[in-house]
Amino acid sequence: MKDHPAPHDIDGNAVTPGLPMAMLAEITHRCPLACPYCSNPVELTRAQAELPAEDWARVFGEAAGLGVLQVHISGGEPGARRDLAQIVASARAAGLYVNLITSGIGITRDRLEELDRAGVDHVQLSLQGIRADMADRISGHPGSWDKKMCFADWVAEIGFPLTINAVVHRQNLDRLPDMIALAERLGARRIEVATVQFHGWAELNRPALMPTREQAAVARQVVNAARIRLRGRMVIDYVPADHHAVYPKACMGGWGSTGLNVGPDGTVLPCHAAQSIPWMRFDNVRDRSLSEIWHRSDAFNAFRGTAWMAEPCRSCERKTVDFGGCRCQAMALAGDARATDPVCSKSPLHGQVVARAEADAAADAQAFTYRRMTKGG
Repeated sequence: MKDHPAPHDIDGNAVTPGLPMAMLAEITHRCPLACPYCSNPVELTRAQAELPAEDWARVFGEAAGLGVLQVHISGGEPGARRDLAQIVASARAAGLYVNLITSGIGITRDRLEELDRAGVDHVQLSLQGIRADMADRISGHPGSWDKKMCFADWVAEIGFPLTINAVVHRQNLDRLPDMIALAERLGARRIEVATVQFHGWAELNRPALMPTREQAAVARQVVNAARIRLRGRMVIDYVPADHHAVYPKACMGGWGSTGLNVGPDGTVLPCHAAQSIPWMRFDNVRDRSLSEIWHRSDAFNAFRGTAWMAEPCRSCERKTVDFGGCRCQAMALAGDARATDPVCSKSPLHGQVVARAEADAAADAQAFTYRRMTKGG
């Protein structure tokens, strides 16, 4: 199998990649929810294509050997796997810190206790709103709110550290203070306030989800004030809206630099949306070790270093700060994954992107295209 040439900087010096600290293990795409901003690809992996538990055990061992310290077990909804406890136990046996990212739907109290015994270290619970009507409508799952609140009580009773994952967008961003207050009431040690990233299902729902510039500005103020008030009690991580920024965020902290994703079928990705780049090929843990994929694969080396950059990134003083922004966003908005992320003010396409975002934010759109796995999934 031919590998991508080793990465270099713009002066021709070889770049040696560091080692990953974390791995996202998306063990299934099956999920009872239908969130219209889901980060899973529009083409979802079927149950019959999922890696078996014994393969996940091998992958976790390879991840630990590579330098990974923690694994985020996610989906879809990981509780859809009947062998979830076995998968968790193998991750813990490999010496990894295990974070379970879940909707809380479909996991009973008895099963949560089983996952505690298997070795889950931390639970990350997704919330779609702060009231039953809002949460159930956004998730596309009637009754989801009550189930989540019950699950959060079990988490507290068992004693898991808790993170609340609050994905925000135009239809719930005005309730951000209430989301933070809810996280406090649930005893969360951390809340991740993540503005929708417009890939996959979220791209299909742009007019219904794009926040306004005013909402983004107020959200920043809310987060800053809450960080001061809650210092020492709750950590607030904030992923702001790209389309209202002057400069883009560094893609995954730098492409292929600190983490990797393994999909339900064993496909290894530098980021969750990388498959949206049509010319890029991805290796699979069924065929190659994680170490080989991390160090030598086409996908991971494609955007390491700076030699791949075009102008204006190539001569920009920020090229080793934001690394040109998001490669998948460049693909979606500029039609070229090697281009400057168009949300950057230095991109020649920036004005068009801002105008489109403003138009989407002004649209009178409330209906969602929900994430659904078609029959047979």
